[in-house]
Amino acid sequence: MKIVVRVPNWIGDSIMCLPSLNSIMKNFPDSQIWIAARNWVKEIFYNLDFSNGVITLLKENSFNHFYRNINELKKEKFDLGILFTNSFASALLFYLARISQRWGYAKEGRSIFLSKAVAPKNNLMKHQIYYYLDLLKDLGLKVEKPEIHLKISTEENVWAEKVLKQLNIKEKSFIIGINPGAYYGPSKRWSAEKFADLVYKYRSELNSNVFLFGSKNEISLSEEILSYSKIPLFNFTGKTNLRQLMALISKCDLFITNDSGPMHIANALRIPVIAIFGPTEPSHTGPFFPPNIVIHKKVPCAPCNYRICPSDHKCMRDIQVDEVFEKSLELLR
Repeated sequence: MKIVVRVPNWIGDSIMCLPSLNSIMKNFPDSQIWIAARNWVKEIFYNLDFSNGVITLLKENSFNHFYRNINELKKEKFDLGILFTNSFASALLFYLARISQRWGYAKEGRSIFLSKAVAPKNNLMKHQIYYYLDLLKDLGLKVEKPEIHLKISTEENVWAEKVLKQLNIKEKSFIIGINPGAYYGPSKRWSAEKFADLVYKYRSELNSNVFLFGSKNEISLSEEILSYSKIPLFNFTGKTNLRQLMALISKCDLFITNDSGPMHIANALRIPVIAIFGPTEPSHTGPFFPPNIVIHKKVPCAPCNYRICPSDHKCMRDIQVDEVFEKSLELLR
């Protein structure tokens, strides 16, 4: 068979569906498996042993984009499409692309476009990784124990090593990655001033090199941190593509992050992670694999899942610099 999997639209969710992709491969060992993904997440699925190709889907904000996506899928003549997305539009897309078997969750009134639909289990205390695995299980497939192993290619590793050399970072020097952003919204973000104070402690007490990461949309956030910072930082915000970001994260000895896509990248690469959580539930979207420490205050209004805090942001405000620093030392011992 020729199978296409519609992966989630966000970096973190795309990382969390990787165990399910592995299970699909184990269930259909003699089939071709393709990935259909948005442009900003497709690079996650490069270097997968079982992937035969990646189809880039344009955001369907116009008829022309939707029509183009239909034709891109139709010309590959897929036998089976599995949807890890929940939207009505994604099921309609597979239907119009004439994929004969279309499997997914029965959500958003889209069951009429699915040849096999299963009811989702709404359990916010269960990790999102199992949301995708449960879909396969309810479809009658065998699922594997959750495992994620992102691969950094030889070329990508050489590129990252070259960057370290250009920055005059000596071999075996200690590197801490800082990811202060969160695409979801400002309610997920610890304050820029506290990140700057934390960076100073890493530099002054551990003599660490500190890498600042973020997307082009987070340049203003990184500039705010730099304005507070008492020391210079290596600022990679908006200067890498996704594969380069992954390669540089793989060089870190520790990664400090809000609930975000890069948090899941670091965790999948088995880099020790300190995850700072506020309005979201860490048991649902937190780092899945050790080593990691989640810092989360049990305030009465959490988890609220608001993108912008309507109150005093107490869930994040109560997390102190010294607390994050001390937890970092636990992972470094």
